[in-house]
Amino acid sequence: MNVTQDLDFWTLVVHASFVVKVVLALLLTVSFMSWMFIFQKWFVIRRARAQTEQFEREFWSGNDLNALYQGAVANRHSIGSLERIFESGFREFTKIRGQRAVDASAMVNGARRAMHATFQREMDHLERRLAFLASTGSVSPYVGLFGTVWGIMHAFRNLANVQQATLAQVAPGIAEALIATAIGLFAAIPAVVAYNRYSHDIERLAIRFESFMEEFSNILHRQATR
Repeated sequence: MNVTQDLDFWTLVVHASFVVKVVLALLLTVSFMSWMFIFQKWFVIRRARAQTEQFEREFWSGNDLNALYQGAVANRHSIGSLERIFESGFREFTKIRGQRAVDASAMVNGARRAMHATFQREMDHLERRLAFLASTGSVSPYVGLFGTVWGIMHAFRNLANVQQATLAQVAPGIAEALIATAIGLFAAIPAVVAYNRYSHDIERLAIRFESFMEEFSNILHRQATR
């Protein structure tokens, strides 16, 4: 076997030590899961943004609040996060308003608490899997480095019994060890990029939700004081 054949990727993987093979298998599994979550989260955030924009257009077009509420209740399982926040706030507002001797502040505060609880649930849903991407991006390079260090140690142990080491004997062992670092970076880089991008998108959605909650609270306060 010549040096070129020894440095072939699959040949290096096949001849790698058991520990390096375990590290490579772990990193490839994590990378596969990371890409699966990246695409899944892309669709979730894209849909959340589209649903938010659609409901904002409907809400600020001057539609009746009761009609919007009835539509949200009828389509509860398919509406977006912002519409769920609206639905929970308006439901609590109408419930408290039906009671006797309740001032405007109590009605608005009740609606605000209900919206805040729904807001937290929706944010938990949007942020799901982000922790996995963050962990993949931060830990994978170190796991790959561990595989590289172990592989280099294994290569040098094999050279201990050689009278005169040549480049042809050293290069394959070093190359197979460095594969672990390369796979670790392959797993980490997309996860870090996706995590930063999706965190930014979710933060912008959270700002829009919070702004809506404040503006809707003002609308409810005006209705309560009529």
